[in-house]
Amino acid sequence: MRKSLAILGAGESGVGAALLGKQQGYDVFVSDGSAIKTKYKEELQRHNIPFEENGHSEEKILNAAEVVRSPGIPDKAEIIKKIRNKGIPIISEIELAYRHKGSAKIVGITGSNGKTTTASLLFYICKQAGLDCALVGNIGYSFARQAQSDPKQWYIVEISSFQLDDIHAFRPDIAILTNITEDHLDRYDYRFENYINSKFRIVMNQTREDYFIYCEDDPVISQYLKEHSINTNYLPITMHRALKPGAYIMNERMTITTGDEKMQMSIYDFALKGKHNQYNTMASGIAASLIGIRKQKIRDAIQSFESLEHRMEYVVTVRGVEFINDSKATNVNSVWFALESMKKPTVLILGGVDKGNDYSLIRELVKEKVKAIVCMGVDNRKIHEAFAEDAPVIIDTASAEAAVNAAFKAAAPGDVVLLSPACASFDLFNNYEDRGEQFKKAVRNL
Repeated sequence: MRKSLAILGAGESGVGAALLGKQQGYDVFVSDGSAIKTKYKEELQRHNIPFEENGHSEEKILNAAEVVRSPGIPDKAEIIKKIRNKGIPIISEIELAYRHKGSAKIVGITGSNGKTTTASLLFYICKQAGLDCALVGNIGYSFARQAQSDPKQWYIVEISSFQLDDIHAFRPDIAILTNITEDHLDRYDYRFENYINSKFRIVMNQTREDYFIYCEDDPVISQYLKEHSINTNYLPITMHRALKPGAYIMNERMTITTGDEKMQMSIYDFALKGKHNQYNTMASGIAASLIGIRKQKIRDAIQSFESLEHRMEYVVTVRGVEFINDSKATNVNSVWFALESMKKPTVLILGGVDKGNDYSLIRELVKEKVKAIVCMGVDNRKIHEAFAEDAPVIIDTASAEAAVNAAFKAAAPGDVVLLSPACASFDLFNNYEDRGEQFKKAVRNL
């Protein structure tokens, strides 16, 4: 008898899981509590995959042998509670893809910040070196879709904590943990240790055949590793000491050592600027070295890589005011990095859906660098309370256009307007990309 698979959520990961499930002989049913986007609905219809939208048929779901949960569905959802009460296993789409990846190898990348940049840079290095690989997961295509439609020898998988919560056997050959700062606490009972444990699930199935690249300078990671031992090969990255094996930056030079291989490069040759990007570059470089890519190929790619859309993206300068789109900064730590790199007086656009943010982390930088805060959200009270004593001006707006106009008025020639929201985008926008696009459009209309 065919194994029945219920898939909750019909976004990119859910539909990817459905396509792979059908290909692998599962009896698949897709259920979404909201409306399904037209492109995904058409895809399910094309492949004769049964689905429903705007609600869940509990009887059908609770009779499945296994459930794939999309990352956006929290534990507190009623349907999840019922599935758990019945003892039906819940897996993530990356777990399903892992099962059916064949002999392919995986680099899994997680962290509160920097995972998209690290994954994108590593993918670029691999592509430039001619590796048969794909960039999947929390970025672009789902892992399951790629495994179903165009299998590769290597998968560079960007992974969120929500995806890690539902893994069981998933095991990356190379795991990268960029950093851990308070994020998504609304999904983890507002307990930071729950979120930390979730991130470390990336290494839970690793063995002495695998590698774990992590930031030794991150106090949360360092503390966890003092208290727990992991059965893997450790490859730390740091800016505080020379180490071998691993990667470090000292005297403006990056050194990467894996086995007998050693590579050096000046940080002034990095395409990605800023201290946080030096960590991302070390992580990508050491992973590429482990994969077996030649030193010169790694150097060339690190020099020629172009930065990502919505991540510290220069938009345009209007009458002497520079506009930067950092819409992907959905937590406070990301904003800290953005502000730290600002060299000019800054008008900061903040706001959206608060995820349990601790704004005290950026208060000193706001005092030092920010001349006005423009709030862009439905509920801005927490921002007002946090910065009442630190920002000379705080302005409320409720759209990208209004925020850009207010920020432009508050700025003078020589200033920067920085969209770095520290929040999720779902109150006013579809996602952070939509927020970034609307910001750029409003800037170009000035």
